[in-house]
Amino acid sequence: MIFERQLHSDEIDQIWSIDRREVIDNLYKIENGELVLYPDHYDMQGWPPGEAELYTPLLIDCYNRGGWFEGLFDENRLVAVAILDIKFIGEQKDMLQLKFLHVSQDYRHQGLGKQLFEKAKTAARQKGAMKLYISATPSENTINFYLNLGCRVTPEPDPELYALEPEDIHLEYAI
Repeated sequence: MIFERQLHSDEIDQIWSIDRREVIDNLYKIENGELVLYPDHYDMQGWPPGEAELYTPLLIDCYNRGGWFEGLFDENRLVAVAILDIKFIGEQKDMLQLKFLHVSQDYRHQGLGKQLFEKAKTAARQKGAMKLYISATPSENTINFYLNLGCRVTPEPDPELYALEPEDIHLEYAI
């Protein structure tokens, strides 16, 4: 049985146990301000090398400044997570970044990602945000997931986040 709750700081390292496996046949890129789908095959077997070492300190920093960390658990195993940073960004300083949203491979297509996205929207709204900012992996499945939720390509990517992940597709969602 799946249950939902806030993560504790000592559980952040469990994020890396989420099974990120996916066969990717198409990627998106931005050309002249438009999304363009092109063939590119990857057999993603998990988190890229060095990802945990790079992002764990950033996630701990986010947690320590009051970030929102919501997990879905199957018994005691973390199977999905959403993380909302509470640092306002954007030209109007009215956006909060949906820092992470991942669902383990065996738990996808059950509405869990949408459930966490809805909770993140509520949390962002309660914190005073007008928009969510998403820097998403450019895989067809990931981008289609966000587009189907009503996200759109942001006309002005956050310079700092874009510099960190220039190949990602930078999206926003009006709350």
